[in-house]
Amino acid sequence: MGTDANHERPAGSPAASVVHSLHERKETLATVESLTGGLLSAAIVEIAGVSGIFRGGLVVYATELKSELAGVPEDLLAQRGPVDPDVAAALAEGGRRRCGADWGLATTGVAGPEPQDGKPVGLVYVAASGPDGTEVRELRLDGGRDHIRAAAVIEALRLLAERIHAAVEADEAASAGEAGVAESAGDADRAGAGQR
Repeated sequence: MGTDANHERPAGSPAASVVHSLHERKETLATVESLTGGLLSAAIVEIAGVSGIFRGGLVVYATELKSELAGVPEDLLAQRGPVDPDVAAALAEGGRRRCGADWGLATTGVAGPEPQDGKPVGLVYVAASGPDGTEVRELRLDGGRDHIRAAAVIEALRLLAERIHAAVEADEAASAGEAGVAESAGDADRAGAGQR
């Protein structure tokens, strides 16, 4: 694993954290990659026990394959090109849908060495799509091609980890709310019984 957007080596393995969290939730993951070209999937499948959560991934390096395989609308690609936040979101959503996964994780951007379609080297979008919607994060990465690709993998995994954590917190809050409602109903019943 390389370094992140700040050129720092992550503490622990971002992929292991994601795999562990998904195992606990009994949820699955699919990836769709452009500039990372399989690095994201490779980082995920390095983790022992990943077969229980990883459905598969698509490497859609060519622009037309983003539409043909991942389901990105052709008109969106024609209007904005492949390096765009809405394209990143569509990649994550398409991968999730086409692979039958609970979560989709996508990368698109310009790794260099030259700008692409007027987009600068180091402009990357990562997207995570899950049961509660899709989030896209824009990255402005510096350094060489290898660093940009490695950092995109780390930042994509971090985004997914944050989304899973938010889903866990939402589930816990919902459970606490249900418990609170049940407890309030019990209190009301006890109060009513005391008034008889």
